Amino acid sequence: MTKPRVVKTVSRMQSISRDAKRAGKKIACVPTMGYLHDGHLALVRAAKKLGDIVVATIFVNPTQFGPKEDLARYPRDFRGDMAKLASAGTDYVYYPAASEMYPENYQTYINVEKASRGLCAAFRPGHFRGVATVVAKLFNIVQPDAAVFGNKDFQQLKVIAQMVKDLNFPIRIVGLETVREKDGLAMSSRNAYLSGEDRRNAPSLSRALFAARKMVGQGERNAAKLIKKARAVIRAVGSPRIEYIEVRDCETLEPVSRIEKPCQMLLAVWQGKTRLIDNIRLNPKRS
Repeated sequence: MTKPRVVKTVSRMQSISRDAKRAGKKIACVPTMGYLHDGHLALVRAAKKLGDIVVATIFVNPTQFGPKEDLARYPRDFRGDMAKLASAGTDYVYYPAASEMYPENYQTYINVEKASRGLCAAFRPGHFRGVATVVAKLFNIVQPDAAVFGNKDFQQLKVIAQMVKDLNFPIRIVGLETVREKDGLAMSSRNAYLSGEDRRNAPSLSRALFAARKMVGQGERNAAKLIKKARAVIRAVGSPRIEYIEVRDCETLEPVSRIEKPCQMLLAVWQGKTRLIDNIRLNPKRS
């Protein structure tokens, strides 16, 4: 097991990437904010199939956190992350300081107009501007041929895919299925915030999504009825605060009232003091 090489500066990472490309090697990138779990490692394993060199990035991006959000307490474990990335066969870890990514007098941001509306954006103003900006910067620094993201952050994935298309980045964007705990809870770094009771209640999110998918399999096509069922499943356990449960077109993210083609059901729910998100594909031809 070889330890990944840590790179902390823009210039050094760009130099490594340029040398790799001159040697005819393809680079696959896995952007993360650290505190890694098996879901992240699944992304690394997928990246290894897409490139000769795998670069994971670890950067807790301040521009995607609102003023009352959890930037300061976001979980961090660099030593543990390095051990996990080594076990998955990562070649490089780009690990910059905030001042390296956003030097003094930084002024440029990217806004993906339609994909950044509604859903999480309605509750986290400016979040996707920060996401799009940092990912664009990481792409310019790492210069990957492919980048792998998790489907759990589905709106984020669509924002990034649209940005790459619109700005002509020569990068293949790959979305990987959500990795779940044995009880169905989507793996997330923020699961570390959950109290014992909240952790026991949290799988109600995935149960709600699976219940909706089962209804589609039984012939239900009315999105409002699917949402009603999902709400009932979540509210049956504990005292959750539901931000949203919606059904959207899986390509355009436009709201859907009837399930006539593949759609995505997405939700955001507070379990105690922890905000969790999850989603599932609803396919009337497969369910």
